[in-house]
Amino acid sequence: MPSATRPAEPPRPDPDALLDAARREGRGRLKVFLGAAPGVGKTYEMLTEARRRALGGTDVVVGLAETHGRAETAAQLSGLEVLPRARLAYRGQVLEEFDLDAALARHPAILVLDELPHSNAPGSRHPRRWQDVEELRAAGIEVWTAMNVQHLESLSDAVARITGVRVAETVPDHVLAEADAVELIDIPPAELLERLRQGKVYRADQAERALRGFFREGNLAALREMALRRTAERVDADVTGYMRANAIAGPWPTGDRVMVLVGGDPAAEGVVRHAQRIAATLRAPLVALHVERPGAARGDPSAALRFAETLGAETETVVDTDVPRAILAAAAERNVTHLVLGRGRPSLWRRLTGRTLSATLLRRATDFALHLVPDPVGTGRRTAPPPARAVPPWLGRVSVPLIVLAATGIGFGLDGIVAEGALGMVYLAATVASAVAFGPAHGVAAAVLSFLAWNYLFIPPRYTLTISGPQEVVGAVVFSLVALLMAGTAGRLGHSVRAARARVFGLRRLVEFSRRLGAPMSRGDLLTLIAQEAERVAGCPCCVLMPITGGDLPGLGLDAPGSPQEADLVVRAAAPADAQPDDASMAAARWASARRSATGWGTDTLPAVPWQFQPLTAGQGPAGLVGLRFAVRTEPLDAERARALDALLDQAAVALERADLMEERARGAARAEADSLRTTLLTSLGHDLRTPLTGIRGSLETLRTMGDALSPEARADLILAAEEETARLARFATDVLNMVRVEAGAVTPRREPLDLPSAIEAAAERAEHAAGRSLERRLDGRLPTPSLDPVLFDGILSNLLDNAMKFSGSDGHVVISARREGANVLVQVEDDGPGIPRQDLVRIFDPFFRASRTDRIAAGTGLGLAIARGLTRAMGGEIAAESPLRDGRGTRMSLRFPIVGAGA
Repeated sequence: MPSATRPAEPPRPDPDALLDAARREGRGRLKVFLGAAPGVGKTYEMLTEARRRALGGTDVVVGLAETHGRAETAAQLSGLEVLPRARLAYRGQVLEEFDLDAALARHPAILVLDELPHSNAPGSRHPRRWQDVEELRAAGIEVWTAMNVQHLESLSDAVARITGVRVAETVPDHVLAEADAVELIDIPPAELLERLRQGKVYRADQAERALRGFFREGNLAALREMALRRTAERVDADVTGYMRANAIAGPWPTGDRVMVLVGGDPAAEGVVRHAQRIAATLRAPLVALHVERPGAARGDPSAALRFAETLGAETETVVDTDVPRAILAAAAERNVTHLVLGRGRPSLWRRLTGRTLSATLLRRATDFALHLVPDPVGTGRRTAPPPARAVPPWLGRVSVPLIVLAATGIGFGLDGIVAEGALGMVYLAATVASAVAFGPAHGVAAAVLSFLAWNYLFIPPRYTLTISGPQEVVGAVVFSLVALLMAGTAGRLGHSVRAARARVFGLRRLVEFSRRLGAPMSRGDLLTLIAQEAERVAGCPCCVLMPITGGDLPGLGLDAPGSPQEADLVVRAAAPADAQPDDASMAAARWASARRSATGWGTDTLPAVPWQFQPLTAGQGPAGLVGLRFAVRTEPLDAERARALDALLDQAAVALERADLMEERARGAARAEADSLRTTLLTSLGHDLRTPLTGIRGSLETLRTMGDALSPEARADLILAAEEETARLARFATDVLNMVRVEAGAVTPRREPLDLPSAIEAAAERAEHAAGRSLERRLDGRLPTPSLDPVLFDGILSNLLDNAMKFSGSDGHVVISARREGANVLVQVEDDGPGIPRQDLVRIFDPFFRASRTDRIAAGTGLGLAIARGLTRAMGGEIAAESPLRDGRGTRMSLRFPIVGAGA
């Protein structure tokens, strides 16, 4: 009776596609009208479609639409409900923005929100409009919006190179990728230029400038191609997602997509190169796939996969025991139409039986175009240590006969105790042990030797290779088959265990390395960490070399080979600490840095050098060199450790580049702060010097031209005004010089016991004389005598009292108090003026900063509090500001100095 055939299991939807569909449930849809450039009609088309939907009964509301003065676009707003804009006050101006809260409260079925890349005004809930869209979608509102392709974040650099204009406002790519619909609004560049000349895009003067700059026909054609390509990629992603969600087996012939099969042989890079040419000819995306079969001893494909990434390919590695099945499944999942693989050099047995990979794919890949790449004459250059077995070959050849000899000794010990057939189990154990320890080939050799020894020594007739009875024949045949089967199975299992152990080790080191990279550390600590982790993974001494001066090569400080700067590499970290390359090895290091390629042991360049040097290459170019002394190893790296080492070096390069970027960012921030301070200083100098100089000049000119005609009182007033302005100018110059001394760290306190009541009284009397009114003193009877610089302390009090008297007004109340507070002495200056806004308290001690509410009350240099803070810190004290105190008014400045080295 024929056996029943099990029906094929129906294909199941892709879980990721179903999960993505579940995530979209409950969220509002997003439709993006995408254009190549301004003026193609995105807003016009969006509003036209909105009017059609509104006439059909859909609740459509316009949250914001930018017509830019175009009458045709503005006409499309008729009949549509438009939300009023929110008004935000910013720097004395009133800005109009999209009202997010009003849109959420209105909750229409469709909300039209133009200008997706727009940056919201300060004070808005979100800094960017696309974030407003995310909140609207989370509330279940469908949003229609518009943008140009040049505003995509990933295309900003390319657009800048093409047009020469850097786009300031960008939208993350995931926003467009997560949109439910993308509609391309496209017109030919010639038609767009004609619209521009007719004044339908910009005004006449703006249009003329645009025609000379951004709106050139070549620029528009390039942007149009970008928009078309991005829309095509989106449509392709929609088709692939639909196929996955509905369990539809591909491929669908909607567009070309090339997949190259990458192995670990030296010809893999040539196959990738050929596949890239095919993809470029078809203008199709390229995918590089490596299928890893457990237990199979293969070469390392990491170099070929990295090469594919440099060519712009997407790479993927899958694990499966059936390589053709895995290839076809991955190709169908990605909707691939072309498969590219190398012809390879399969064994004679595989060629005779038709079990080669190419023959299998030719039979089973009926929906794909198959490209076979011939094996090149020369093999590719190997830039990593060659993969090797877990043990040296000679050890296996010596150990296998010894294991069989040991099994024979055990057999002689059991002879006469157990039957001759049972002794075969002893030899079977020796076969399995040899296969697990040394691989399938050694297991087969052990099986042959075991059978010969068992037959010759224990199976009757003994000491002959003949078998007398049927029972012995059956036993010998079964033993041979079982031994060979177990040798192959155990050998592959042993290889898989060793590979898994090496893979787990590499993953652990990478996870630990990534975790330690997340902690704050200096650049020196980072280099030491790289050297230590590379030494652990490679199992050999390691060093990290960095340049000591700048040069023409980015990040390396090297010029062309042969230049004097080739000697400017230095070892910055090593593990162990004495791992230092010799002169010959340093020559290889300079070659590696100049050529940006691996050099030394195990490569085709200077292979006699005991060190191998690999550049740490990231997005900005080489960031340094890692040297590995492979010559001290008794064996080369296996494929898993080599792959882990490559991944670690890639992470190290990214970490170094990130450290460089952070340092550059810090330097840029410092430069920006210095520029801002310089600008503020020049502005303040221009204003605060001009005012007193103008007053002095006016008084002197009046005295010179009308001196005899003026009354004595008028002359006295003019002279007094000139003296006051001169004193003001002197105070300003003194403040600037003091600020320069503070910023330069040139203030050195001369400490001595200070009589606080006397020092406070002197400063208070001067402030009262200058302001023409009195202030209140609240001093404890038993104040300590701290060790302070009297001149610096007097300067601090003078600035604080001057501020308090100035900003409290002519009838204000100012209090200066002093008391002991634990181990400190506390001096406070308090006024009842308008106070300082809370948001300005953190900046009130910055140079040239003036609180906005006090700006209109009195003029000043904006340096007094900055000088007070600098002088206070120079004497080891602290200064703080509190405001408002009562009823939204009042300010209190507090000084705390430690009571050290003086009597209490």
